Amino acid sequence: MIILAPMQGLTELMFRKTYEQCFPGAIDLAISPFLSLTHGNLADAWKKIDDVIPEDNVGSIPVIPQILGKEPLEFIDLANRLYEVGYGEVNWNIGCPMRRVTAKHRGSGILPYPDELESILSAIVPKLKPKLSVKMRLGLNKEDEIFSLIPILNQYPLANVTIHPRTGRQQYGGQVDLHTFEQVLPLMKAPVIYNGDICRTGDYRQLCKRFAQIKDYMIGRGVLYDPLLPLKIKGIIAEDDREASLKAAHKFITALTAAIVERDVPTESKVRKIKEYWCLLRKSLPITEQQSMTVLHSKTLPETIGEIEKWLEGGIEKIY
Repeated sequence: MIILAPMQGLTELMFRKTYEQCFPGAIDLAISPFLSLTHGNLADAWKKIDDVIPEDNVGSIPVIPQILGKEPLEFIDLANRLYEVGYGEVNWNIGCPMRRVTAKHRGSGILPYPDELESILSAIVPKLKPKLSVKMRLGLNKEDEIFSLIPILNQYPLANVTIHPRTGRQQYGGQVDLHTFEQVLPLMKAPVIYNGDICRTGDYRQLCKRFAQIKDYMIGRGVLYDPLLPLKIKGIIAEDDREASLKAAHKFITALTAAIVERDVPTESKVRKIKEYWCLLRKSLPITEQQSMTVLHSKTLPETIGEIEKWLEGGIEKIY
C-alpha cells in the first residue's frame, strides 16, 4: 500500500482531492496534516476538522486524521468525535520535528521521555473508540531513543507504527538511518510502515529488497517531485516514460493551480500558495532552478499563472 505522508500546508484536502481526480487510485491512503490540540484548547482544534469532514472528502484519497498534542482528555474527546463522524482510526503525531512543537514535548519532543509517553498512552487508549496508530521518528536528539519506547508501544494494540528513520534534530536533512531502523523492526509488535526519502522507484525497490517484511510505504515529497511516482512504483507507468511524466506534471500542476485560484482567500494568499507548490512540483519539469525563478519573482496572480503556463508548455513541446 502507498500512503501519502502528512505535510502541513501541502497535503491538505485541496491537494488530496485534486491528486485523486488526476490519478485515481494511485495513492491508497493518506494521513491528514495534523489537527493540533493547541495547548489543550479543544475548541481551536475542532475548528480545524474542516480538512477531514467526511462529506467534503468524497472523491478524495481516503484519509486518516492525525492528531498532534499530549493532553489526554482533549485527545480522547477529539478522537472520539472523529469516530462519531465515521473515522475508525486516528493517528498520533509523535514525529513532528518543528522546534516550536518539540520544545513543548509535542511531536518528536516527547521521544526522550518514556514515562511521559507511557502516561499518555495509558490514559487515552482505554477510552478511545477508534483504533490508534502512531507516526514517529527514531528519537529527538539520538537515534537510539526509540529502544526505550518500544516496550511501551508494544503494550498497546496499535493499528500500526510509521517510522521515519531520522531524529527530530535532523529535521529533513542528512541521511536516513536504515541501520537503526533494521534493528528496530524485529522488536516491534505492531505492523511497521516505512517513511522517508522515497523520491524515485529505485529508492522504493532498494527498501523493499532490504526490508521484505514491510508491506506499506509512506511517501511525502516524492509525490510532489514526481506526481507519477506512485503509479511508477505500482508498475502502471514505466519509470523511463518521459512523455507520460511530463504530461502528468502538466495535468497536475494545471489542476492544482486552478483549485488554488478558486479558493475563497485573498489574492496574495493564492499567489503564495501557488509558489509554495511550484518550488516542489517544478522538479518534475525539464527546467533548471534558475529558470523556474521567474515564477517565484512574479508579483500578480495573472503573472504567476502566465509564467507557470510558459514552462509547462515548453516542457511538453520538448517531448516531440
